[in-house]
Amino acid sequence: MRAPLLLLALAACNSSPPAPAPATASAPASAPAPAPTTPVDPLVGKPAPDFTATAQDGTSVHLAALKGKPVVVYFYPKDETPGCTKEACSFRDAWAPLAKTGAVLVGVSADSLDSHKAFVAHWKLPFPLISDPDGSIGKQYGVPFESYHHRQTFVVGADGNVKKVYRKVDVTVHAQEILADLGQGS
Repeated sequence: MRAPLLLLALAACNSSPPAPAPATASAPASAPAPAPTTPVDPLVGKPAPDFTATAQDGTSVHLAALKGKPVVVYFYPKDETPGCTKEACSFRDAWAPLAKTGAVLVGVSADSLDSHKAFVAHWKLPFPLISDPDGSIGKQYGVPFESYHHRQTFVVGADGNVKKVYRKVDVTVHAQEILADLGQGS
């Protein structure tokens, strides 16, 4: 009895596959789906939200008064923390080419002006830091605030309109990205 089953199994394994089913009419092929795009931030192309605040050195920073120059407003969580120090020092280290663009760089966090003053002195930062303790400036830009600002950057053109928004920032390359946005990148 085993022989007929074995022969049947061998025959099944050695037989050619069944012929394909005859083609039937199918729905016409649709066009390929478009590649996903990154949505443009709603602030891009619009006037940058205006603010006036005092910097760590006592000077007033009024965004509208800076019209005619590109401005970079970067929000960061806290003075003297590793990521924030790396970002600030990257901007400091790129200061010569940043200054050549005529751009104004302004850092914003919820820290006090005294904290900013110490942070600037410690790391020799050549740009102003302003305090936004209640997150009201950041709120105008859509920056999340949970007793500290989330790290985000806004590049404002000389015309006063937002040109680029960084909702996610890699502090290891951010200064170079900003230089490229200002026409000075490699």
